[in-house]
Amino acid sequence: MGEPAADRPAGASTLAERLEWLFDKIRPSPDELGPKDEAGRPYLNYEIADKINAGNPWDVTITPQYVGELRRGVRGATDPRVSHAKAVAWAFGVDPSYLIDDRVTEQVQRDIKLLLDLRSMGVHEVALRTVLVDSGLGEDSVELVQSLVRKLLDAGGNEPGRPVGEADPSRRGTRRTRDKR
Repeated sequence: MGEPAADRPAGASTLAERLEWLFDKIRPSPDELGPKDEAGRPYLNYEIADKINAGNPWDVTITPQYVGELRRGVRGATDPRVSHAKAVAWAFGVDPSYLIDDRVTEQVQRDIKLLLDLRSMGVHEVALRTVLVDSGLGEDSVELVQSLVRKLLDAGGNEPGRPVGEADPSRRGTRRTRDKR
């Protein structure tokens, strides 16, 4: 399948790798899950096929087996029809160019990572992360600064996820003051 992954530029990957990344990151919405389904689990091949087969702008159908072949990069499934590629991207809610254009792939992956960060962190942490990354700090440095900020907030009595400066309702009426020496 071309050059080894380590030798490819960042963002450059096979269709199977890009599709697998979507399966790894994007989860079914609560209304797509049945009553016995576990929230937060990945999509299954048949669910993506069902989404496509229920109606799409290209009026194509696809089997769960073919979705699995696309994910695995099986010979013959590495170069799908354009309508199938568009329908698969549509099922995940991403631009169809994600599957073929390195720049679009990188942007979509950044956007999805940001959305996932928004879900897992407080919005202030995401804003801090964005500022730190934009300032040119590497990933390790960004993680270190965020870790320090979390520790400082925790040490100051602020709950993780509560915006800085927002009062702790359980501490109303108590005010910490500095020792004046």
